[in-house]
This record gives sequence, structure tokens and C-alpha cells, in this order.
Amino acid sequence: MWQTYIQPRTIDETVQLLAQYGADARIINGGTDLLIEIERKIRSPKVLIDISRVPGLDTIREDGDYLKLGPGVTHNQVVGSELLRRLAYPLARACWQVGAPQIRNRGTVAGNLITASPANDTIVPLWAMGAEVKLKSARGERIVPFSNFFQGVRKTAMQPDEMLVEIRFQKMSLKDRGTFIKLGLRRAQAISVVSAAVVLEFEDMEISNAWIALGAVAPTIITCGDAEQAMVGNYLSDAVIQEAAELAAQEAKPIDDVRGTADYRREMVRVILTRAMRQIRDNQYDLPEKPVMLWGSTNGHFKSHDHATETHTANDIIETRVNGQKVSAPGSDKSLLRFLREDLHLIGTKEGCAEGECGACTVYLDGIAVMSCLMPAARAHHARVETIEGLARRGDGLSSPSGVGDHTAQGDHKGAPLHRVQQKFIEHGAAQCGYCIPGFVMSGAKLLEENPQPTKAEVEQAISGNLCRCTGYYKLIEAIEDAGVKG
Repeated sequence: MWQTYIQPRTIDETVQLLAQYGADARIINGGTDLLIEIERKIRSPKVLIDISRVPGLDTIREDGDYLKLGPGVTHNQVVGSELLRRLAYPLARACWQVGAPQIRNRGTVAGNLITASPANDTIVPLWAMGAEVKLKSARGERIVPFSNFFQGVRKTAMQPDEMLVEIRFQKMSLKDRGTFIKLGLRRAQAISVVSAAVVLEFEDMEISNAWIALGAVAPTIITCGDAEQAMVGNYLSDAVIQEAAELAAQEAKPIDDVRGTADYRREMVRVILTRAMRQIRDNQYDLPEKPVMLWGSTNGHFKSHDHATETHTANDIIETRVNGQKVSAPGSDKSLLRFLREDLHLIGTKEGCAEGECGACTVYLDGIAVMSCLMPAARAHHARVETIEGLARRGDGLSSPSGVGDHTAQGDHKGAPLHRVQQKFIEHGAAQCGYCIPGFVMSGAKLLEENPQPTKAEVEQAISGNLCRCTGYYKLIEAIEDAGVKG
């Protein structure tokens, strides 16, 4: 694992740290990619520089004809932004299809770009909207368009001492319509087999400009010049849609891998582009008006830094508040999941995959549902954490704020009322083997905080980041739905 973990207070301090440590350091914010790479020994940074609590990095703003995202903007913040849903719908739709709610609460758009996989979802719509990034180092700043920033599979133009400080792209005007479609091997938590973003500009129903970007069909995201040209000057008829989709399929240069053959990907380019253009023509947009976030009443913003710059090395003490009680223990060179289980002996939080796939490790960080396996333990320093043990202590949980109350870190809840979701799991026989159930309960309880009367579809979305190996999900869904306040 890493040797040193630093939480700076400003961007200027961050770039000075990058200048000091160079290639030995990596910036971490969400950590949903980096922690997996460290676990798999793809990367072995000696120093992690955590910018997730630097104030002002999660801002979304309109600036003339452009929209600008700070490096701390999460996928769920994009989904929840009325501004982006209105002026950058393809990006909002792409963010909605990233991972699961717990992943979207931590993972950032900037991190998605820096990882630079051609299958990463947010790169595709941003490319179609003419995005560029601002990079900063102690040497100065520079603006890099996407066409120069991405240089191959997981390769970018960033230097070791540089930090991505802003993403800038053109907002969609009243003349523009666009969408994003992703094909995965399952409905949630899926890596793209093929993805496509389409943005069209219209003049009196005639297409005056077209932008098409494809993901997972080449070493980097590609644009489709022939298909774009075929559309300009035409109406969005079935014949034009068919011609453009077939031209785009010819421009794709996919490979065979475990998720699909090259021939399958090429055909799916044609299929999903046809669907995308029909969606645009028929004004069929399906992003939920009230998406499930699992962030309760926090609005998805983590607490900013209110202490001096903090540096942790191996065995340094982490001071945090768990289930309402102040606790301290060594463990700064491990994940929050391991810290909770090994050092605080809170074994209700389970390790199923250690890759953010199964949701068995779901906890609340400052009131927001996250995967504890993908978070450094030191990130909980001076933060609030709630686990399944604490959830049982606060009853139905429909009005109590997360992490507040007279409960112990160890969850000594003898005689205390169960949370409403826990009680309904018992009544519906939904508990099954119990290994994955704490994660389901945590997701269900957080859903009820933000939506006391969820629909079945909203329950399904809330648990899309939770896997159960025992049997079907019918009783789990019924229990959470029944736990809702009946109108």
C-alpha cells in the first residue's frame, strides 16, 4: 500500500506536493479506480494526495457559452444538477449509468477522464461537446483539448507534477439536442461494450451540425466524420439515420475481448446510434426526474477541510466519529473497510469483492452512502462514519440525521429498536444468509431518508450496487418498499 497520505487544504498546496514528490505521488479524490489499481498492483504510489476535502473543487458553473466543472464534481452531482440536465443532457445521462449510487457518490468526472479507458462513460459525451481540460502545476497552467489529452489506452498528456483543475465544454443551445447510450452486459455496474454520444444542431428541423463520439471501439474515443457529414443539411429521417449509423459502424475499429467480439461491437455501433438518433428525433429522454442518489439530505457534498493540512504515515492514529462515538486507532495505510473490521471490530460491514462491485461494505460517510472498500481509512479522519451497527440504534431512521445519537462504535444495541428496514427484512424473510444483507439494509435505509415512499423501480435503483449470491431479489425489494411510509 502507500507510505504517506496527505490531505492538503488548497490547489496551490497540492501542486507544490506534486512538484516535491513527482512520479511517487498520485492524487486521489473518489478513489474508485485508483484503489483497485493499487490493490491489483497496477500502480504503487508511495504518496497519496487526497483532494476530496479541498473547498470549492466540486463546483458546477455556467460561463458564457461554456460549462465548467471542478475536479471534485462527482457523477451524482452531475446527475443532480438542473443546469447540466438542461444544458448537457448527454453528460448527465452518462454519469447516471456509471457504476451504482455508492460509486457515483465518490467517483468524479475528472477521475474518469484521467483513468483514460476508452470504455469510460463520461469521456464520450464530453468529447462530443468539444471538451478541454485545464492542467496546473507549480510551473504554470495549460489548456489541452480532448484530442490531445487522450493519447492511448489509459494514457494522457498529464505530467507527473500536473493536476487537472477544470473541465470546460460547450453548453447545448436551444437549437441543440443530444443523448448518450451505453451497451453493457448487465443493467448496472457494467463496463461499456459500446457507447455513443450524439449532439445535433437544428435549423428549422434541418440538421446544421452533427457531433458523434464512440467509446470502447478503439484505443481512444473516436469521432465519426463521415457519419456527421452525411447528416448535415438533411432532416432526421429513417433513411438518414440508417445511413449515418452504417457509416459510423464502418469507422469503428473495435477489438475482440471478453466482453464482445469486434464484429459484435461494430454491429452494436449501428444499433445504438440508430436508437440514439431516434431518441433525439422523438424527444424521448429517460433520465429520472427524481434520481436515486443515496445521499440523504446532504445534497451530495462532503464536508470541506476545517483542519490544518494532515499527513498520515503507517500506523498513525485516525481520529473519527463512528456511530456517534469518537474513536481513534492506527490504520492509515489500509482501506476504511479493513479499519472498521480489524481495528474497530465492527464486523457487520462485510468484504465481498473489495472492488466496489457487491455493496456488502456500504457505510455512510458524513451522511452519504459509499463503498468502504474503495476509501482510504485516513479519509475518515475528522469525519463521521455510520455502519450497520449504528443504524440499529436509531430506530426507523426516517428523521434522525446520520451519525448522530447516543450509540457506541461497537453497536451495543441490546433492547434498542431495529431500523424500519431491518424490521421489514425480518417480516418478509429477506435476510437470507446475512453476508450481503447489511449492505442492502444500508442502501434501503438511505433511500428512505431521501424518499420516504419509494416506488419499486426506485428501490431497484437504490440496490443496484448491492449483489446477493443466495437467491432472487424479490423479498429484498418487497421489504424495502414496505418499509416506506404509506401515504
